[in-house]
Amino acid sequence: MRYKRVYLLFLTLITTCIVLFGLRAAEFPAYANSFRNTLESEEGALPALEREIIKVSERVKPAVVNISTVRIVADFFFNLVPQEGVGSGVIFDRRGYILTNEHVIHGAKEIRVTLPDGREFKGELVGADSMTDLAVIKINGENLPIAELGDSEKVRVGEFCIAIGNPFGLESTVTFGVVSATGRSIRTEPEKLLENLIQTDAAINPGNSGGALINLKGEIIGINTAIIPYAQGIGFAIPINTAKVVAESLIKYGRVIRPWLGIYYLPLTPQVASRLRLSVEYGIYIISVVPGGPADKAGLMKGDIIVRFNGQKIRTAEQLRDALLRAGVGKRVFLTVLRKGKMRFFELTLEERPQR
Repeated sequence: MRYKRVYLLFLTLITTCIVLFGLRAAEFPAYANSFRNTLESEEGALPALEREIIKVSERVKPAVVNISTVRIVADFFFNLVPQEGVGSGVIFDRRGYILTNEHVIHGAKEIRVTLPDGREFKGELVGADSMTDLAVIKINGENLPIAELGDSEKVRVGEFCIAIGNPFGLESTVTFGVVSATGRSIRTEPEKLLENLIQTDAAINPGNSGGALINLKGEIIGINTAIIPYAQGIGFAIPINTAKVVAESLIKYGRVIRPWLGIYYLPLTPQVASRLRLSVEYGIYIISVVPGGPADKAGLMKGDIIVRFNGQKIRTAEQLRDALLRAGVGKRVFLTVLRKGKMRFFELTLEERPQR
């Protein structure tokens, strides 16, 4: 009798397992289809991204040029000898204007520009600015390809980007990555600080300097400028909005004419604002006003906080600098200022920064 009960229990367990397996088997095609659809979706997305990278790269590459320079240097025995250098540049104007880095053409006695289509031109230096590491050179040619300039204010951390240049003389090299950070500052020389840079993990190598950093729309968002030696996956580009205003000044004047407000200031952070018990968490806190300067003439005072410049919110020193460059010397600008808890409005005329 006991064996019969065990047998019945065993039979019941077997039957239950068969039923459950049948139910799961019936559901399996749905799970399988879902898994297969997910794979197909991911596999389809990757080629779509690849196609987009290929498309925008092919559209921009013709406008990214190779720049070779010759400068005269002293050798070990103090004999003057020619030294060759290479870099990259971006044609941004049909008149033949090319953006590149100041350090690419610094001290060059001869500049040669080679397009990806094989055409070669003599380059003429229009102007250079060591503070931003930007320079403009010009070539005379017909049917020149030009790159579309984007808006670096719209760049967001995490978005895809593509670096195009000529590292180690290897023409039209394309690397892919993301925007790792914005607003970076790095010191490239003991007395040279580059500010408000775009950081990317797209490979930027020697010879890539002056090349293009673009988004997936094919717009230039930065001019490649620097790497940190011995650090992989860390490169930097000058925001294209800064490059635009610098290039405009270089073309017009041959140098960058920098407007100033005549103030010494501290950019606010939430921590600083909390320490000073301020009602705003951003802006430019005026530490002192230069006597006789534009701010002094307009009535600004120590302790004022500039929160807007011509209606644009000012959160960082870099934003203020770029806003000043865009406005230009001699232009009247409007400042929104917080003074003792109340918003006040000031109008002033920008003057050229005194030469040091």
